[in-house]
Amino acid sequence: MVNVKLFSGENSLFLAEKISDYYGYNLGNVTVNRFKDGEMQTVIKESVRGSQVFFIQSTFAPTDNLMELLLLIDSAKRASAGYITAVIPYFGYARQDRKDKPRVPISAKLIANILQAAGANRIMTMDFHADQIQGFFDIPVDHLKSEAIYIPFLKNQDLSNTIFASPDVGGVKRARSYAKYFERDLVICDKERRRANEVAAITVIGEVKGADVILIDDIVDTAGTLCKAADALIEKGAKSVRALCTHPVLSGNAYENIENSQLTELVVTDTIPLKKDCDKINVLSCAKLFARAIRNTHEYKSIAALFVEK
Repeated sequence: MVNVKLFSGENSLFLAEKISDYYGYNLGNVTVNRFKDGEMQTVIKESVRGSQVFFIQSTFAPTDNLMELLLLIDSAKRASAGYITAVIPYFGYARQDRKDKPRVPISAKLIANILQAAGANRIMTMDFHADQIQGFFDIPVDHLKSEAIYIPFLKNQDLSNTIFASPDVGGVKRARSYAKYFERDLVICDKERRRANEVAAITVIGEVKGADVILIDDIVDTAGTLCKAADALIEKGAKSVRALCTHPVLSGNAYENIENSQLTELVVTDTIPLKKDCDKINVLSCAKLFARAIRNTHEYKSIAALFVEK
């Protein structure tokens, strides 16, 4: 059996340690040196020759996290690693996945190109902003779904009065999968944006009177959309509103927005560490899911076996 090595970037150590505990291997030894101007030098302090190497690093802000991952991959490639997998629980720069106006980048495709150029042989991530991003890669991509975490969580609750909702039209497929699994109704919040991170108005499509609504989304950034959606749903007669969002980016006034909103609870995963505590935010760990996916990859078993099927 090929030797397995797990390594972590600096800012994903909080998650990588949990993944390594579930996996049963200690994290490998890596140091990051910095020149006076901030330039990084990654040093892998043990042999990886011929090994199957997994680098665990979410690429949330700052961009140093992405750069560190690229340097780690390059370090392993030049040290003759046998196979390199970039484990990216949160795949940053994924929100620009198409050219929707003139003279803008497709950043998700650019990051895919850079990761491959650095020497990654495989990508493992969870809940891309858009499924088609898998097609930007010419190497295998293991696209894990947070449903494997959230559905067992919801199974332990009374959903007899629940309706699932998408906070925007783009997330309908994601929310519909929950509604279909639990055989509940689905409503859609149609939002109108004037500019990025600013929602002008939200229209609720569907009946929610007297229902407990659960909003489903992949990213919560400023929480503006979620909070306005909660307001709109309560105004339409919803009894309560909760939200399940995979990646807690939570920038700007997000924490204040959530605390002052009509959301009763926001459930997130730990792909990104919380900047501070919040009574309304409940964190579920994705570490066990990633540990199982890493083991299945190492042992040449199916990743699809980790998905939730009815």
